[in-house]
Amino acid sequence: MASILIIDDEAAIRSTLKEILEYENYKVDEAENGKEGLDKASEKRYDIIFCDIKMPGMDGIETLEKMQLKGIDSPVIMISGHGTVETAVEALKKGAYDFIEKPLDLNRILVTLRNATDTQALVQETKTLKRKIQKKLTVEIIGESAPILEIKSLIDTVAPTEARVLITGGNGSGKELVARQLHEKSERSSSPFIEVNCAAIPAELIESELFGHEKGAFTSAIKQRKGKFEQAHGGTLFLDEIGDMSLSAQAKVLRALQEHKITRVGGDKDIKVNVRIFAATNKDLRKEIEENNFREDLYHRLNVIPMHVPPLKERKEDIPLLADHFINQICGEYGTPNKEITSSAIKELQKGNWTGNIRELRNVIERLIILCPNKIDGADVKKYAQIA
Repeated sequence: MASILIIDDEAAIRSTLKEILEYENYKVDEAENGKEGLDKASEKRYDIIFCDIKMPGMDGIETLEKMQLKGIDSPVIMISGHGTVETAVEALKKGAYDFIEKPLDLNRILVTLRNATDTQALVQETKTLKRKIQKKLTVEIIGESAPILEIKSLIDTVAPTEARVLITGGNGSGKELVARQLHEKSERSSSPFIEVNCAAIPAELIESELFGHEKGAFTSAIKQRKGKFEQAHGGTLFLDEIGDMSLSAQAKVLRALQEHKITRVGGDKDIKVNVRIFAATNKDLRKEIEENNFREDLYHRLNVIPMHVPPLKERKEDIPLLADHFINQICGEYGTPNKEITSSAIKELQKGNWTGNIRELRNVIERLIILCPNKIDGADVKKYAQIA
C-alpha cells in the first residue's frame, strides 16, 4: 500500500484529499504546515507528497528545497488555489513532479498519482541496477602506492595458476577484494565465487555450511542440502576469517584439500569436489598454532602463496584516489551528482590513523556526502569525519 503525505494549512483540503485517497487504498498522513511536513518526511519515506504552495511561515517552495537538501527524493505534487503559470513553472523548476490547481479535480489527482507512482518505481529500479553495477565495479583495487602496486603485480602472477592463497590483513583492509580480484583474473572466472565468513557461523553449524547435510542428519535438517564446497565446484571457495574456524571443521577442510572430496553431515558417501581455495584472516595464525587453536598442517596447505594487505595508514598516498572512487560510487548509488572534494579535505583525511582501514574511509566519505550540501572541504572533515 503506497503512503502519501499531505502538507496544507487548510484543514478542509487535507480532510477532503485524505478521504479521496484512502478510498483509493492509499495510506495517508497529514501535516498542517511546511515545518511539520518536513519533519514527517525526514522520519518516514513517502511514495508521494502533496504540498500547498501558499502557506504561512515556510511555504511550499521552501519546503521542497529543504526536502531536497535532506536527500528526500519522494515525488512532490504542488497544489494551490492561487495558481498562475509563473507559479507552476517555478515549482517545476525547483523539482516538483507536478502542479495541480484548487479546487482539486479527482480524475486529475488519480492520473497524476498513477504517473508519479510509475515514475518512482522506474527510479527505484534504476537505482537498484546502478547499485548492482557499482557492486561489480568494486572488484578493482584502487591505489598506486608501492604496497598496492606490489599486491596488484602478485595477483597478476598468481591468479592464472591453481595455487592456494592465504590473505592476511586487518579488518576492512580489503582482503575480500583481493580474493575477488584473484578469482576474476583466474581461469575459473566464469565459474562460481563462493564466500564463507567463518567468524559469522556458529561452530556447531560450520560443518553443515561447508559440507552440506543429508535429510535427518539433525533436528532441523528437513531436507538434503549442498554445502559451500559443492556450490563452488569448478570455481573458487573463499574462506574468510578462517582463524575463527573450529578444529573439527579444520580437520575436514584439510581432508577436502588433500583428497579433493567431502562427505555431507549425516552421510557416508564421498563427493568429489574441484575447488580452488583462498583463505583470509586478521589473526596471527602462527600464534594460533602455538596456542593449539589452529592446525599447523592446514596452515601449510593454505599458505602456498601468502599475501599481506597493508593497512590504510601505510598507504595514505592512495587516499585521494580512494576518496574520488567512493564519491563516484556512492553518488551513483544515491542517484545524485558527484560532490567536489577539496585538497584541504584530502589533507585532513590523510591525517587520520584509520584503524578501520578502507571500510572506515568509505563510511566517512558517505557521511560527508550526506552532510555536506555542496562541496567537501577541510572544515567539513574536521567537523564530521570523527577520525583519530
